[in-house]
Amino acid sequence: MLKNSGILKGFAIHATDGELGAVSDLYFDDDSWTIRYLTVDTGGWLGGRRVLISPISVRSVDWPGKRLDVALTRKQVENSPDINLHQPVSRQHEAEYFGYYGYPYYWAGTSMWGPGYYPVETPQPYVAPNGDSHLRSTSAVTGYHIEAGDGEIGHVAGFLVDDAVWAIRYVEVATQNWWPGKKVLISPAWIERMSWLSSKVYVGLLRKSIQSGPAYEESMPVTRDYEDSLFRHYGRPPYWLHDTAHREIVSMSGA
Repeated sequence: MLKNSGILKGFAIHATDGELGAVSDLYFDDDSWTIRYLTVDTGGWLGGRRVLISPISVRSVDWPGKRLDVALTRKQVENSPDINLHQPVSRQHEAEYFGYYGYPYYWAGTSMWGPGYYPVETPQPYVAPNGDSHLRSTSAVTGYHIEAGDGEIGHVAGFLVDDAVWAIRYVEVATQNWWPGKKVLISPAWIERMSWLSSKVYVGLLRKSIQSGPAYEESMPVTRDYEDSLFRHYGRPPYWLHDTAHREIVSMSGA
């Protein structure tokens, strides 16, 4: 099911023995465009400390009730590694976090969640952190300008998340400065790069193509028929074909 990431903000997080706090932000990996952490404001319980919760721990999402249940205890969260969220989260900090909870390292494998396609709690041998983290805050990226191949087309208005695998399937783009009232969806696969310095997202599409593409309204459900029309319009293969092929490769490899 595809949901706007903004809806998650304010959701209550419940541990196995009580409430932890409320979701305040999301961190995604701009390499695979996967939500890696929910930032949780613990309020007065931990003296205002904010903590990271991995989707690996999420056991159920109650969308109407605005609640997520996680397979953690309050004590586990209280004793979790302290990460300064005012600074970029380093791969070393991530390794410490995943090691503490005994989660598989998502950067140690060929699938979306490292050894597997879904975020599951399957302990893996320690893998030394290599490279840099590619984590970005959805709040920080919202408002970034979108640059097509021939000029600006709008700004990031939101993200649509697949809650089965916690992948960002689409970036919601507001184009009102050019085409009043129109919003469109852009697949992360069409994004060529992002720039922190200029607060821009560069897309490998032309403005004319985007202008004539299927419109998106937040009140409408994103059906598979709509997604088919979107990918047909841009002449790009849909993400579910790549995902299916990748799952088959991982399964054959015995991962």
